[in-house]
Amino acid sequence: MVVQKLSLHKNISMKELAIAMPKMGESVMEATIIKWLKKEGDEIAEAESILEVATDKVDSEIPAPYTGKLKKILVQVGQVVAVGAPIAIFEVEDTTLLGNGQSISQSKIASQALPATKSFASSDSRPVKHTVQLHERTACPLYDTAGRFYSPLVRYIAQKESLSLEEMENIPGTGKDNRVTKQDLLTYLAHRRSTQRSSSYSNLTIESIQQYAKPGDEIIPMDRVRKIIAERMVAAMHTVPHVTSFVEADVTELVAWREKNKLAFKQKTGIGLTYTPLFVKAVAQAIQKFPLINVSVVGEYIIKRKAINIGLAVALPDGNLIVPVVKNADQLTLSELAICIHKLVHNARHGQLLPDDIADGTYTISNIGSFQNLMGTPIIMQPQVAILAVGSIVKKPAVIETAQGEQITIRHQMYLSHTYDHRVVDGALGGQFAKAVADYLEKFDFAKES
Repeated sequence: MVVQKLSLHKNISMKELAIAMPKMGESVMEATIIKWLKKEGDEIAEAESILEVATDKVDSEIPAPYTGKLKKILVQVGQVVAVGAPIAIFEVEDTTLLGNGQSISQSKIASQALPATKSFASSDSRPVKHTVQLHERTACPLYDTAGRFYSPLVRYIAQKESLSLEEMENIPGTGKDNRVTKQDLLTYLAHRRSTQRSSSYSNLTIESIQQYAKPGDEIIPMDRVRKIIAERMVAAMHTVPHVTSFVEADVTELVAWREKNKLAFKQKTGIGLTYTPLFVKAVAQAIQKFPLINVSVVGEYIIKRKAINIGLAVALPDGNLIVPVVKNADQLTLSELAICIHKLVHNARHGQLLPDDIADGTYTISNIGSFQNLMGTPIIMQPQVAILAVGSIVKKPAVIETAQGEQITIRHQMYLSHTYDHRVVDGALGGQFAKAVADYLEKFDFAKES
């Protein structure tokens, strides 16, 4: 369970603070209230947890920022609350905690958090480019991750229609500075309704679906994480035209190098040498060669990312999936990559990831080879534009060129399945990138990494 420290907003009187939903990762824009650990009127000590929240990435406990009283709860269990929106009124006795002590108009809540705001569990203190100022019960922020403004009317319609931030970011705007107008949104909704199949399944209960079950069948409700995964996968397929290119790589020399060096590597680092850091290394090098793979799409704009942050799809014991991110992968040595990946995977499988561990990914790798799969067609994690599935390494007969001519020999081969967003990545770029990854794996710089 991750602990996040609250951001604070001045509110109403000099003895009252409006507690806001804290920021929990760059791409997390909302959280669901799971449980209030305290009730109205309770006296609470500083850093004592007062509620639990869940995002699509991690669950967190929210601690009290100061000693005081929980005067009023503003949101109830089950509500989805946007980052920055007030969730409770907190009363403190020491008015000096409010900063400069100036009186505040009852009609305003300041949009800036106190400078003391800091995560207990994470050292991430990166500045936010655009202040996300929200109103209670509003799921759509004033600005999206690219800084595009949404008017109150547009936000109201978006909330009413249950549009996600990812959907909003992909709606082309015809207003000033690419803003989404009311007509833009209504046009999108009309198209959305016409392309979605009508279904009443979302309103079904366990009792009502008994008619679909046969004797001996077990009815299993989706948990919260599985529902979110399902929604995002459907949204991705609805928004992005997926295309997949396949390349076969001869990794015979890579396999031999790993076998030769894995014992010394473990003695040096304390962890085993898997193929994953080698895959990440090759992908990072390929991105440097083809930087237009390392982009995001927001509406009709392409954001070319400077940082190369590679996400790794990790299967969890409960059957769900999470994608921790290796930050600045191109700047890490093979040993540093292996240590970083080992820690991320361990924390993922033990529920110990921090919000920052799953934020800011620019490209994703899915190691389907760990399940003995040869190839696949993975779904892109929006707003990224590509994902690579690495297949199982198998021994196969292959024709190779030698000084004596062509010979058939046993080689270690694997398939790379590269899925990309055809809106911005053409077949040439998508295919060349996959081939570049294969080339780096086949011609790995062993001298540099030994």
